[in-house]
Amino acid sequence: MITIVPAFGRIGEENAFAVLARAGQLAAEGRDIINLGIGQPDMPTPAHIVEAGIRALRDGHHGYTPAVGILPLREAVSRDLHRRHGVEVSPDSVMIVPGGKVTMFMAILMFGEPGAEILYPDPGFPIYRSMIEFTGATPVPVPIREANGFAFSAQETLSLITERTRLLILNSPANPTGGVTPKAEIDALVAGLAAHPDVAILSDEIYGTMTYDGEAHHSLLRYPEIRDRLIYLDGASKTYAMTGWRLGWSVWPKPLYDAARKLAVNAHSCVNAATQWAGVAALDGSQDCVAEMVAEFDRRRALVVEGLNALPNVSCITPKGAFYAFPNVGKTGWKAKALASALLEEAGVATIGGPDFGVHGEGYIRLSYANSSENILRALERMGSFLSERAGG
Repeated sequence: MITIVPAFGRIGEENAFAVLARAGQLAAEGRDIINLGIGQPDMPTPAHIVEAGIRALRDGHHGYTPAVGILPLREAVSRDLHRRHGVEVSPDSVMIVPGGKVTMFMAILMFGEPGAEILYPDPGFPIYRSMIEFTGATPVPVPIREANGFAFSAQETLSLITERTRLLILNSPANPTGGVTPKAEIDALVAGLAAHPDVAILSDEIYGTMTYDGEAHHSLLRYPEIRDRLIYLDGASKTYAMTGWRLGWSVWPKPLYDAARKLAVNAHSCVNAATQWAGVAALDGSQDCVAEMVAEFDRRRALVVEGLNALPNVSCITPKGAFYAFPNVGKTGWKAKALASALLEEAGVATIGGPDFGVHGEGYIRLSYANSSENILRALERMGSFLSERAGG
């Protein structure tokens, strides 16, 4: 009987895709399902980006590219980071990868091993913990608390660092909570990290263009004192509605760049050429499409927050970033995952139970407002009816 290595018994999943599959199955059976589970913009990729990809194929860009990505795209990433954050980033430190998860995978593989500890946000993107456990390292959750506006606490984060800590993962604007960590908290964290010079930092800023209410996103790239140990994660999936194109990028400190390049060579060779040229058009073209999408998400955010707070025994603080709401459902009498399952199966509304994002996710569910306003209002109506009829689980 064939066997695989024990590490695969520790690897987890991203339950949003399981919910997506179940929602699709129910829809195929004739059910009317409103999907507020998956974090995917419902807008199409902007036309000028699509045309750039088509043009690249017509121009013969059909072959392999460098494992780290084509130079024009790495240069475009550098320009974008300077425009948005006022930082100088050499194209030689930029790596083009197939989506955001690849950077997580690489970074956690570099630092994760038995005996090591890796800190990660909880509730947070589930692949963080999954990959940490896969490597045999000890996952150490950094609590992301509603009382703190779902921003991370510098003091609490620093208190969890030990002599075994190898990597600290940060995420703002955050999935699943929509929290945005203010500059003062980031300043305090960076100052405290001076006492821990051997701890690397992975900053997941994939939602960096999506903030609201005048809230500013403060990239960790702006702190020169940690640049020699900072891995920056970003990509096109959310900002440009390019989830299916699989285009991400990262910035690596010089000592780690070649290790990341080798992982790329061993894992995926390169990102497909046409997608990379589309990425150049996305970053160098007009950013009006981004502003329009964020404005639309903002309108939907208002509907979601108002509607959730009108539901029986549900409360929801206003998310400051990304396109997720993380309502507190603790007073409904339901466990979060059971409620999410019942909403899908009985009310036809797909959401994600908070525990799928970590041990501190109990009592919450995640809703994505990357769906249309019409569908959001219909979903809220169904949720209200369900909770009125089925209070207490």
